[in-house]
Amino acid sequence: MADNGKVPSGIPGLDDLIEGGFWPKSTVVILGSSGTGKSTFAVQFLMEGIEQGEQALYVTLEEPPEQIMREADLMGFDMRKYYEKSLFFIHLKGRNFKKMIEEQLPQLVKARADYNIKTRVVIDPMTPVIWATAEKLEQRELIGKLFYTLKELGVVLCTVEEHAKPGETIGEDVLLPIYLSDGAIHLEYYPIGGAFNRTVKLLKMRGVHHGEGVYPYLFARGVGIVVRSSPTRIPEEQSRSHVKTFDEAIKTAEAMKAPARVIERIRRMQKHWDYDYSPEEALQILFSSYGLKRGG
Repeated sequence: MADNGKVPSGIPGLDDLIEGGFWPKSTVVILGSSGTGKSTFAVQFLMEGIEQGEQALYVTLEEPPEQIMREADLMGFDMRKYYEKSLFFIHLKGRNFKKMIEEQLPQLVKARADYNIKTRVVIDPMTPVIWATAEKLEQRELIGKLFYTLKELGVVLCTVEEHAKPGETIGEDVLLPIYLSDGAIHLEYYPIGGAFNRTVKLLKMRGVHHGEGVYPYLFARGVGIVVRSSPTRIPEEQSRSHVKTFDEAIKTAEAMKAPARVIERIRRMQKHWDYDYSPEEALQILFSSYGLKRGG
């Protein structure tokens, strides 16, 4: 759980690595190649806020809102339920980014800021803004203005496509958003099989004593990305069925009077769990993320 005014990320396991969450009115860049889960990360972040009564602004520079919501359905997130209520989209494909950043966004932010409503913002992906001009100084001005403007609403999370191969140095075209952001998180994928075959590394997080290791993570449909931030104790009995594992987890959560949205996430996770490996470790991390001590 977040403390000291921090904003929970909505990513089970991650907040343990960043002292409880993101700072308000900060910018965080999610960097990774295709298939690492950048958009999943973004959707989780927004849904966490919506479920806590906040509003969400999704600035999409490629896919239309309908496609984003359809893909979220496949991950087990029902964004349609909140569409045009607490979830709002801005689709900017093919627009003049300079005009949008310098004129249109400031007007939008001022109009929304007057209502003083906590808002989470996602820009997915912001790569087209980087490519909008080859001039580095203009790139810096555009990105800096974009971050500065949207931070007036709340935490801003931007996904940036990495086009380097795994193991290579981070490409030059993504260095500016990393440099100008308050935090940068690097997602990587290694096709080696098994549950935790993806890793997350915190490149920077201003004002936070963050984890400095490389942390495995997995996808759990209905919950999203789950980060293994520390070793978890797994019961020796591994032969029991997944159905029993989930049923016991739900009963435990109910007995501990966990928030309804946490129990609902476990149910969604159960509905979509079609992996061969046990969900036990992911469940342990999920419980821990919401301050629920399980199996002690």
